[in-house]
Amino acid sequence: MDIEDLNLQSSPDEPSILHVPVETPGSGPKIAAAVLIVAVVAATGYFIFRGRGATAPATATATTTPAPAAPVVSAPLGAEAPAIDLPPLDESDAVVRGLVKELSSNPSVANWLATDNLIRNFTVVVSNIAAGEPPTPRVAKLRPRGTFQIEERGEDVFINPRGYARFLSLATAAGSAPPDQLARLYTTLKPRIDEAYAELGQPNTTFDQTLERAIVILLRTPIPQGRVAIEPRGPVLYGFADPALEKLTPAQKLLIRFGPDNQRAVQTSLRNIALALGIPADRLPETPSAGQPR
Repeated sequence: MDIEDLNLQSSPDEPSILHVPVETPGSGPKIAAAVLIVAVVAATGYFIFRGRGATAPATATATTTPAPAAPVVSAPLGAEAPAIDLPPLDESDAVVRGLVKELSSNPSVANWLATDNLIRNFTVVVSNIAAGEPPTPRVAKLRPRGTFQIEERGEDVFINPRGYARFLSLATAAGSAPPDQLARLYTTLKPRIDEAYAELGQPNTTFDQTLERAIVILLRTPIPQGRVAIEPRGPVLYGFADPALEKLTPAQKLLIRFGPDNQRAVQTSLRNIALALGIPADRLPETPSAGQPR
């Protein structure tokens, strides 16, 4: 795949790490839209971002930023929803597509749903975000259009703000479904989501806890003030010049690359979905400004 973009890695020498990889032949991006915004950030976060003119692929790496402790979920997440007769997990894609299409007609959402094994891969994406590791690599259809642009001022290099428009469609898609309806959808699909999560072999936590931890990590992503400085990490690779940003997790770095307006819209949608799911407001952090990451 010819991806011309920016590589924001915390340590180019570290090996690539996937927390719970799922390999499904022929599968594209695997998104279950029960918590659509988490999937948006997770999916796009896998891409290998390279400078213009690069031809050799690079490998995304996990950072050493520790994930928050598993939250104590006092009650199951979700909202009251009528029970339906769900098919087995292996046959659930058609039902997921039908339910999601009732909530959103956004073209990007439809594109994500035109794939297979939606619920299983959704659990992988969320689990990897919660663990502070790169998401699953099955996300080719979510590649943003256009090419990455830099801006040079003397010896300093910055992300060109005009490139933020590339992520507008994803930010718009993230807020295209009502949060209360997404919470009900999550409850409806929960039996199959829990089955998929059990297959990942993490017996000491529930998917509700993992989901909340992933949401909190994304809400903790600081919004940079002013231009975002970058610096070379090799012949065609770049990293954040600000050490505080460079220490963030892969999903957090990708969210920053959406640009401040898109990032703010994404985090607002994420917070609304979290509240609709039943996560108490006092467990949701306020998004810090750059230089004050939490």
